[in-house]
Amino acid sequence: MSEGILLEKLPRGTLLPEAERLARLETALPQIRAVLEGETDPVAAQATLACLLWETLVQCNWCGFYRVVAPGLLAVGPYQGSLGCLRIPFHKGVCGAAARTRQTQLVPDVHAFPGHIACDDASRSELVIPVIAGDELQAVLDLDSTHLGGFSAGEAALLQSLLGGWSGELDW
Repeated sequence: MSEGILLEKLPRGTLLPEAERLARLETALPQIRAVLEGETDPVAAQATLACLLWETLVQCNWCGFYRVVAPGLLAVGPYQGSLGCLRIPFHKGVCGAAARTRQTQLVPDVHAFPGHIACDDASRSELVIPVIAGDELQAVLDLDSTHLGGFSAGEAALLQSLLGGWSGELDW
């Protein structure tokens, strides 16, 4: 599938109504699963997923992974967007909170989040989903948007399902 996701091309930064974003993501998910089927290398899978989600979630200004590289520490992994923070301790920011609690963080206004790290000052909302294989936290998927309320609980649920479906297949 070298052509990428088969979806209508939209300008980067477009915030569609929630129902349209959910429909777009639901259309993309079978295509994403087909591309990732059989992939066991985590870097290849993360890079591919970051690319395909970037094409799907056009409201994103950052889409990618932070990997667990040491106890209590994340390091930037494959992503799309502007420069990310290189390292994030578990006690800082939205990504750190997701890693520390192992719970999805849906933040409609990052400026209202205690301890938010501004890797990109343009980001206004964030969705971070922990990636767990077995009982071990491996990474977090981080999505940022320049829009307040750029992500919904529905998008979070669909992405959690996607991540849960392939994270156990990878040789972390």
